[in-house]
Amino acid sequence: MRLITDHATLTVPATSANLGPGFDALGIALELRDRVTVRAVAGETRVTVRGEGAGTVGRGEDHLVVRAIRLGLEYAGAPQAGLELVCHNAIPHARGLGSSAAAVVVGLAAARALVSEPDSLSDETILQLATDLEGHPDNAAPAVFGGATLAWTDEGQARAVPLEVSPAISVVALVPPVKASTTTARAALPRTVSHRDAVFNLQRAALMVEALRHPEHLMAATEDRLHQPYRRAVMRESLEVVDALRGRGVPAVLSGAGPTVLAFGAPDPGLAEALERHDWRILPLPIAHEGVRVLR
Repeated sequence: MRLITDHATLTVPATSANLGPGFDALGIALELRDRVTVRAVAGETRVTVRGEGAGTVGRGEDHLVVRAIRLGLEYAGAPQAGLELVCHNAIPHARGLGSSAAAVVVGLAAARALVSEPDSLSDETILQLATDLEGHPDNAAPAVFGGATLAWTDEGQARAVPLEVSPAISVVALVPPVKASTTTARAALPRTVSHRDAVFNLQRAALMVEALRHPEHLMAATEDRLHQPYRRAVMRESLEVVDALRGRGVPAVLSGAGPTVLAFGAPDPGLAEALERHDWRILPLPIAHEGVRVLR
């Protein structure tokens, strides 16, 4: 295996996982994209970050995109090289919009773009390697394939299938000014749940698959008892916004581990204005029907 080119530019979408009841299983890609240009060089690795994360993320071998490129090249049996990366980041960090999964997926796809045998890093392989690095495939799958996905693992193998999404569905991300750690959000979850709550979520998660095709079911389908109630202690304000939206008839959930709120429909002007006064960003985001892709 050899490097067939020394540079590539790629984009990768934001993603939202869980969609309410589909904990660690359901995800959707959104048209808010990071763009990464990578160049193989003879010197040391250098990373330039513009936009989200500028000044706070690593600028060398510790950068997550670099780590993913290294993993992809190693898997493909291709030679390693110094790397120059320019990252134009639009996906907010630590907000529940899949920034880490996007970084891993775009890095693996960049490795594929550089090598002489790209089939060695198929979409399915990238999903697997991203899952190995990230721990679960719910954000990685829509970042790879685009659209909405149902993802799971089977004896360590990451799997995903696409889900049909009605063109009538519109999504708005409400992004607070504060960050939240996925580790902290997961630590708030109990080790066990009741049989009643498990059944409740099984019903809603199954309905969510149908609701993506028939949006009239979204209000019921986005109910959850497995993770959101327990996260209220660590992201009270976000869940109050979820409550306010749902009280106004807008299906809303935490996006991934939060604190971003995902609404299936626009908030009313009064609520949107109140949130913007408190530095929340209101982002209408079309569904991204393409996942990671090479621009050149």
